[in-house]
Amino acid sequence: MSKPSARTRLAEAAFALFDEGGYDRTTVDDIAERAGLGRTTFFRHYRSKEDVIFPDHDRLLDLIRDRLATSSHSTALVAVSDAVRLVLLHYLDEGELARRRYLLTSKVATLRDREIASVARYQRLFREFIADWMGDAVQSASLRAELMSAAVVAAHNHVLRRWLRGETTDPVGEVDEAMREVLALFPAGDAPVAGAGTTVVAFRTGQDIDALLPSLRRLVEGGTDD
Repeated sequence: MSKPSARTRLAEAAFALFDEGGYDRTTVDDIAERAGLGRTTFFRHYRSKEDVIFPDHDRLLDLIRDRLATSSHSTALVAVSDAVRLVLLHYLDEGELARRRYLLTSKVATLRDREIASVARYQRLFREFIADWMGDAVQSASLRAELMSAAVVAAHNHVLRRWLRGETTDPVGEVDEAMREVLALFPAGDAPVAGAGTTVVAFRTGQDIDALLPSLRRLVEGGTDD
């Protein structure tokens, strides 16, 4: 069996120390010593003890960008779903480490704040991609992109938290279903905007159609029938 990498040994040592003595009382030197490595080796892999706790968000964001960049206008929403699945799979691969992180960040306010800031980076990336996909710089389009990106991130986080708490055995299936529900809330990129298109009204009346048409036209255009 291969020996764990230095990065993995440092992470395992850090979480063990956090469990034993608390996050605030644990130092970088403590972590390096427990892992049987030097301080220089620690900083070769992590910038701070906070970085030991969190996944490599920069790498995950790059993976998302790469997946989104391969999409066309017609496959953009599929790419968004695939990107969300990539992030979830990363946490699933971490296994118990992800669950220990979840417990720790729920107890330490500074770590919770950093996690919130990290989530904002994902939402911003999705928002920029969706706004570009819409191809419309008007305020309403920007708002739709903001709403869509927030819903995308919320769907992922909802399923991730369920898995972290042991409430689901099929997180991938759940996140796919959650994304289908989220994306169904929004129109396709080439859907007509409000006010465009044709309004169709169907009802029964005893009036002649030629006499009725002027009143219908005034109704559709916002006028009133005197």
